[in-house]
Amino acid sequence: MNSKRSKLSSTKRIDMVFDLYRKFGQEDYIGEPVSQIEHMSQSAQIAEKEGHDTEVILAAFFHDIGHLCVNQGDFETMDGYGILSHEKIGADFLRDLGFPERIAKLVENHVQAKRYLTYRDPAYFEKLSEASRKTLEFQGGKMNEEEATAFETDPLFELSLKMRTWDEMAKEEHVPLPGLETYIQMAKQIIS
Repeated sequence: MNSKRSKLSSTKRIDMVFDLYRKFGQEDYIGEPVSQIEHMSQSAQIAEKEGHDTEVILAAFFHDIGHLCVNQGDFETMDGYGILSHEKIGADFLRDLGFPERIAKLVENHVQAKRYLTYRDPAYFEKLSEASRKTLEFQGGKMNEEEATAFETDPLFELSLKMRTWDEMAKEEHVPLPGLETYIQMAKQIIS
């Protein structure tokens, strides 16, 4: 953390994150039948049901925060399918605010996990929604062998694959969501 944001109180930094959800969370989730906040909340709920720790649950909740950051600057889009490099934008935003590297790295890895899975498991591509197939084209397409082998050495590799699975599952309509306060309290536990 070397930015002006790092000098802000933890309360202010947490507010900066959750204000994005309050202001833009109800927006359409790039061609899917749910809103941004529904998608990310469902991902977090799945992580929690599977018994993961607070950092992993928050990473699941934050995994697409880069799409919400569009209103904070001028970012390149994927022809109506969200923000190009949203995983990097979101991860850097969280790092800048002092969130643990594990959370930021899981956010960053969720697109790499999609690229990996479409390379290693051709049937995985067939399971992708139309919107997810479109974004894959912008995200570099399927990995090659060299990229896949390198990704397999990432210490968060297995968790990153789980994050990807949750990402694909979290597109159900009419799922009751916890309030933002649930995730705000989690953030307060890990950011100082």
